[in-house]
Amino acid sequence: MLAHDNQMQFQQKFAATQNSVLLDVKDVTLQYASRTSLVTATWRVSFNVQYGDRFILLGPSGCGKSSLLKAIGGFIRPVEGSITLQGKPITKPGPDRMMVFQEFDQLFPWRTVIENVMFPMTVRPWSKRDCRERAREALEKVGLSSFADAYPHMLSGGMKQRTAIARAMAMEPDVLLMDEPFAALDALTRRRLQDELLRLWDDLRFTMLFVTHGIDEATRIGSRILLLSPHPGQVRAEFSCRSDWDAAQRLGLEQRITTMLVEGTEKPQIGEAS
Repeated sequence: MLAHDNQMQFQQKFAATQNSVLLDVKDVTLQYASRTSLVTATWRVSFNVQYGDRFILLGPSGCGKSSLLKAIGGFIRPVEGSITLQGKPITKPGPDRMMVFQEFDQLFPWRTVIENVMFPMTVRPWSKRDCRERAREALEKVGLSSFADAYPHMLSGGMKQRTAIARAMAMEPDVLLMDEPFAALDALTRRRLQDELLRLWDDLRFTMLFVTHGIDEATRIGSRILLLSPHPGQVRAEFSCRSDWDAAQRLGLEQRITTMLVEGTEKPQIGEAS
């Protein structure tokens, strides 16, 4: 019963807020201090994410896409610009933004699968019984019900990532932040988890911000794609990608993105701040 109620709430929220801005990133510059200089990761990046978007941050290594995700998560503060969620400034991490990383060691090794999924729920005003039921429902959605009492060392890499996704989804966040979650997996497992993620989105219509450097992954998962230039990351272009496109249409977009990335590496970039 709880699973049906949760799904209905997701769908009703999506219908009521479709085409509305959930997340707004405006003129954001991110910098890191190294031993000898100040490194600019992104330079005045602006974009918005609407409710139900499968929004992709795409770009070459070092363009600041993961840094942007961490800033949205509240782990990094911009030196310039603003980030707001539902009109409120993001100043720290919160349960309204749940992250899934690419590393397999993001689970607590001494906790079972279901205990890992339940762990962040301590910040929610839910009873222990309710938390366990929500955790079981999340594990069922990712096909891990029979592994609820297993420990992380007993799982494959793909199963660990599915557990991490279940943990994030069980929290019912406003936006799911995914930092190259399938990058460390073999090609077959990666493709299967991409399919599972799209199936989950089709059921729940949650909002997702997904970082990748894979052009084919971006066009396969995303409904909107933001292309960033090489370091420091700047907005190069934004594309829409429809789920009903055929292979030729998708390939055409991939070729266009590839051309823009190649051209971008040949242009002079903003240097590091001293």
